[in-house]
Amino acid sequence: MLKKLADSDDLAVDLASAFDASPNPYMLITPDFRFAGMNAAYLEVTGSTRDALIGRKVFDVFDAGPTEAGRENSRQLRASFERVLETGQSDHLAVIRYAIPRAQPSGETRLEERYWSATHTPLRDSDGRTAFILQHTTDITELETLRRQTAGLRTETALNAIVGGDVLARAEHVQQDNRRLQSERNRLFDILMQAPGFIAVLAGPNHVFQMHNAAYAQLLGRSDLLGKTVVEAVPEVRDQGFVDMLDQIWATGESIEGRETLVQLRRQPDSPLETVYVDFIFQPIRDESARVVGILVQGHEVTDTVLAVERQRLMIDELNHRVKNTLATVQSIAMQTARTHIDPASFAEAFQARLMALSHTHDLLTRSHWEGAELRAILEHETEVHGRQRVLLNGPALALSPATALSLGMIFHELATNAAKFGALSLIEGRVLVDWTLTGADSSTLNLNWRELDGPPVDPPARRGFGSRLIERSVHHDLAGTIELRYPSAGLEAEISIPLYRGDPT
Repeated sequence: MLKKLADSDDLAVDLASAFDASPNPYMLITPDFRFAGMNAAYLEVTGSTRDALIGRKVFDVFDAGPTEAGRENSRQLRASFERVLETGQSDHLAVIRYAIPRAQPSGETRLEERYWSATHTPLRDSDGRTAFILQHTTDITELETLRRQTAGLRTETALNAIVGGDVLARAEHVQQDNRRLQSERNRLFDILMQAPGFIAVLAGPNHVFQMHNAAYAQLLGRSDLLGKTVVEAVPEVRDQGFVDMLDQIWATGESIEGRETLVQLRRQPDSPLETVYVDFIFQPIRDESARVVGILVQGHEVTDTVLAVERQRLMIDELNHRVKNTLATVQSIAMQTARTHIDPASFAEAFQARLMALSHTHDLLTRSHWEGAELRAILEHETEVHGRQRVLLNGPALALSPATALSLGMIFHELATNAAKFGALSLIEGRVLVDWTLTGADSSTLNLNWRELDGPPVDPPARRGFGSRLIERSVHHDLAGTIELRYPSAGLEAEISIPLYRGDPT
């Protein structure tokens, strides 16, 4: 073991000596671009010392100059370092201009423009992470200068061949093209990652996730997709036909498109499936020989749009039905009012009053977007003309469905109108007490008592008028309830019982 350690130490010393003795300039930098080491050739070509460089940042020591060209070369060098850190692969710069400080006979230091060809290689630690970047540079200043001097001499092909002018020119052009392509690739990738629609790239016949953007991760409610097949990452879609679609595209090379397609996703572990709707297109990705090698998935979630359209359709259907019911109610009111009012003036007054009662309840329902109305609010609307201090209301808060609210509105109007004409509200001292309670399982039954006090003596009517028939019909047929009308001498009493939560018949 000791011998192995000794051999290892000797090898390290030999490698360090070879590194320092190499005639080619080498330097090591850390991932934050600080000098960690360099050989003698590097110190010689840069005119620096180890003490002046170790620990300092490369771009603090060597400045490419204040011009735009200088700044561009600094950006190229930094971008090359960053590509090594990002990819873990070597990166090459065919030609890069970088100024080097040179001592002048006068004692001052000036920047001397030099041209280099550089290779940057990652050196990894035991965990496989890039610990250092090794830079190997070749000074090609003389070749580049000569190439530029002879650039216009097309006949001197031999000289160009000797100094590598064409080779350098091609290398520089390739490097510029590569930088442009890399920049465009990065810009395109950023656009895809930030796109509002969902995007994913699937590779191979098993449809392995190679890339997806944030919108796709948000759609699925998860981001641990890369390297997994669709079945592994999103098992709930296996039996929904989507994997079959992907298999079909892989086999046929034909795109598949879907509009407002329902898909059920489990967005959280152990959570129930959620229904969403998507517009999507699956497109084949082909290689240079036109073989299908992957599938591009893209689209938008349209759940809100689909649900909004569905709600609108239901609302239109409901509105149409309610308009028909309202017209039928108005027609019935008109016919029955006409039978009991031969005089046109009295007919118009009674008919208008009943339409206003219907309108009042409609106003209450409109304020709640036809989701319902409070029982107390309906009673107050139909009796406030007689003075709120004369109609005393007592009961719990209760929200009624639209159909129940409309029927009770008409019932309360008829009771209040009868009380004003013949009952307690026809005298100044008369009062009406309205009490209601909820009974039954889950408070599913409304029991309401209308009781008139201090009015004129009451006798049972000799015949049933339209008001009585409308009240009884509304309770029995519209509300599926019961009503009992009593006529004690103190005043009319109406005992009404109707079931709640039985659905809205409108």
